[in-house]
Order: sequence, then structure tokens, then C-alpha cells
Amino acid sequence: MNLVLLLSPILIPTVGALVLMMLDAFQKEDGGLAMPTALLHFTAAAMALALWQRGVPSDTSALHGFLAIDKTSLFLDATIALGGGIASLLAGGYLAEHKLDRGEYYPLIAFSTAGAMLLVSASDMLMLFLGLETMSLGVYAMTGFRRGSPRSAEASLKYFLLGSFAAALMLFGSALLYAVTGHTDYAGIAEVLHAAPANAAADAAAAIQVVTRSRISILAMLLIVIAMAFKVGAVPFHMWTPDAYEGAPTSTMAYMSSVVKAAAFGAFARVMLAVYGDAASAGSAAGWPAMLAWVAVATMTVGNLVALTQTSVKRMLAYSSIAHAGYVLLGVIAAPREGTGTTAYASVLFYLLAYTVSNMGAVGALILAGRRGAESVSYDDLAGYARRHPAAGFAMTLFLLSLTGVPPTVGFFAKFYVIRATLDAGYTALALIAVVNSAVSAYYYLGVLVKMYMRDPAPGAALASPMRSGYVTVAILTAAVFVVWMGVMPERWLDLAREAVGAATAAAPSAATAGGNAAP
Repeated sequence: MNLVLLLSPILIPTVGALVLMMLDAFQKEDGGLAMPTALLHFTAAAMALALWQRGVPSDTSALHGFLAIDKTSLFLDATIALGGGIASLLAGGYLAEHKLDRGEYYPLIAFSTAGAMLLVSASDMLMLFLGLETMSLGVYAMTGFRRGSPRSAEASLKYFLLGSFAAALMLFGSALLYAVTGHTDYAGIAEVLHAAPANAAADAAAAIQVVTRSRISILAMLLIVIAMAFKVGAVPFHMWTPDAYEGAPTSTMAYMSSVVKAAAFGAFARVMLAVYGDAASAGSAAGWPAMLAWVAVATMTVGNLVALTQTSVKRMLAYSSIAHAGYVLLGVIAAPREGTGTTAYASVLFYLLAYTVSNMGAVGALILAGRRGAESVSYDDLAGYARRHPAAGFAMTLFLLSLTGVPPTVGFFAKFYVIRATLDAGYTALALIAVVNSAVSAYYYLGVLVKMYMRDPAPGAALASPMRSGYVTVAILTAAVFVVWMGVMPERWLDLAREAVGAATAAAPSAATAGGNAAP
């Protein structure tokens, strides 16, 4: 029962997906599974919070080191489940409106959510790969769910092929680590990598073994970084993102850009801090943070500059998702630094939750604006939309302002905390680049608002009008509550994130203090 309790946030969507498959098999008509799927996700989020409140059981020996059920994973589980629940509601409205409502979509969401939770809880390379593939396979299928659309099929195929390549890199990197350490668990790998043999200086064979192990571990780190950079959509591994987001059903785009990103970043931060958090690997001058700094700059800059040129709102949101990945990378880069680790890591968790609700809300507002046969995908489609439909226009405005980073929305504080942690860690240039990029992003986000409030539709053009869907309305209201609540009380939520990462940061080797136990 202790094991069931520990795994309950993961078991709820897993078992629920099997139940949904049975319900779909025996129901006479397609549809009707959106609300059960959403309730399933919200129940998983509630169970994660209940475990948090009750306290994680001290005896986790039943997990055998494969999973780390701690407050960090529970925070991410709640974020993932919240995003999955909102995505399920969006799917209930979107798929029904566009005559795509088939029952297999909802078990796919639930299985992908279970894989995402497994991914953020993994403390072993085998479980990391298992969670990654469980999450990804469902999303590949959801991307190509619009069967009659060549663009959807192309998007799914591109995502599958490139995703499989990234998974192979992850597996190869894990195999290399096992070859040089004899372990697949993060703690065992780190212990071997960071322990220099006492006789290495006198014994030539031992010295050669140390150098070989060090070089292979660096190669493994590069492979893992590349694989995870693909999953979070970081430049230059972002090529799949715009096509996959544009070709996928819009409800799938919401799930991919929020839940998948949160899970990938959660796993990325855990594996880098647990395995490569020592001084030699995470030193600011020659370690992986310096490498990721260039990736972060490229990701923010390319994402924002290309988003400026888009005429499709879906592609704009795709490139803005890439830019937001760059902002989150700043927190990951700052996390190994002594004195800033807890706050930087906490800012990553805060940003992931803030982006999940803000982006879900923005995509939901876009879904609301698109009736069947008149799906709003371009800036011109939304001309005059807010004047004709003030409530729907206000919803879109709220979420776009949050993505821009305008106070008092949660998006402002998410960027503020990440940039402040970057400054505290000594990366002043990175922080300035992030501020400039955030200012650039205001142009294309506010461009949508200008179209909605200050432009008239072209003569004869179809007028965008909201669909009638209770599911989409509830999803937007849920996201709006969190955007406002977290924006009004940001320090409270940041404190929760600090509490979530406190134990994990204390357990990880510090880049500034681990000099006596540095990797060879």
C-alpha cells in the first residue's frame, strides 16, 4: 500500500486510461469522454497535492531507486496534471466542433500524462527513457489525429522521426554512462564519476582509466543534452516545432507546448543537477552551463525574431514557445551556482507552471474564436474580434499579456524570477539579453491585440466568432484563475516552488563547493 500511495499520481492516469478505453469500446457514439478525462487529470493533481500536504513517506525502498517521489516531482506532477486536464477540456470542445471527436484521443492524453509524470520522477536512466517514450508515443498519435489532413500527417511523421532520433541519442548516452560506471541510477552514476581513485597519480593504468571515463562521460552528457534540447524545442534542435504545432489539432498543440515542455524541462533539470552538478561539470567557465548559455541565447533570439515574421497565430505561438524555452534555460543554467541554486531551480518550476496556464489559456482563446469552417489561425482572421465579442477578446488579451510579461499577470513574475536568479548567479549579459528579447516579444503578442481591437476585417472576409462550448469556456476560466491568482500572490507560489526544490538542491553536489569531490 505504501508503494501504491507513492505512485498514485502516476497510477491514476494510467488506470484511468484503461477505463477510458473500455468506455470508448462500449459507448454507442463517439465523444463524451472529455469531462471524465479532465476529472481524471484533476484527481491526479489533487492526489499529488495531498501527498505533498501529508508528507512523502520516508520509506521509499520499494521504488528501488528507479523513481524519486519527492516534492519536486509532486510539484511537476500537479503542473502536468493541471495542464492535461485543461487540454482535455479544450479537446472536448475543439474536436466536437470540427467533427474529429473520436474516443481514442482521450486515452492517448491520459497515457501521455502518465509518461510525463514518470519522466519527471525518474531517478534512473531506464525510467527516464521509459517515461520519455510513453509520453512521446501518445503525442505522436495525437499530432496526426486529423487523418484527412496531409499537413497533420506530415507534422506527425516529422515529429515521430526526429523524436525517435532524439530518443536514440538519449539511449546511447545512457548506455555510455552504464559502460563507464556500471550504474543506471543517477546517484550511482554520480558517485562513480565524481570519485577519483587515490592511486591514479602513481598508477599509469588507473590514470588512463580515469581520463577515458571522463571523456566518455562528457560524450554521454552531450548526447543527453541534445536529446533533451530537442524535447524542449531549444535552438538548433527546434526544426520540428513550427510544423508539428501548426499541423496538429489545436488542442494537441496546447498539450505539446505546455505539458510536454514542462515534463521535459523537469527531467532535464533533475538529470543535469543530479549527475553533472559537480564543480568540474557545472563550472561556469568550462562546464555545461556555459554551453547551455549559448543555446539559451540562440533559443530566445531565434524564437522571437522568427515569431515577428509570422502571419499565422498558431505558428507565432509555436515560435514564442521556443523563445520561452530559452527563458527557462536561464534558470537551469543558474541552478548549480552556490547561493542561488534553490531560488534558480524554484524559478524554473514557477515558470513552467506559469507558462502552462498562460499558454493553455491563449491556445484555448484561439480555439474559442474558431467555429467549424471558419477556424481562426491568422492575424487577419481576428480583425475586429474583440470589439464584436468583448468577453472572448478580453480572455485572449489576458493570456497574451501574461505571455508578454505585463504585470500583474503571472507571466511578468515568471520572467522576473528567472532573470533575477540569472543576475544573482553572475550571468549579467544573459539577463540583459533576456530582457531585450522579452521586449521584442511584446511586438508580436501586442500585434494580435491591435488586430482584435483596432482593425476592421477585410471586405467579404469571414468574421471570427466564438464557438459555443462549455468545455472550452471552463478550460479558459480555469487557466484565467491561475494566471490572476499567481500574479496577485507570486511570492506564495515561489515559496512553494522553493519548498519543492529545497531537499533536491541540498542533495545535489554544488558547483561551487564540490571542488574536493570533483569529477576527474
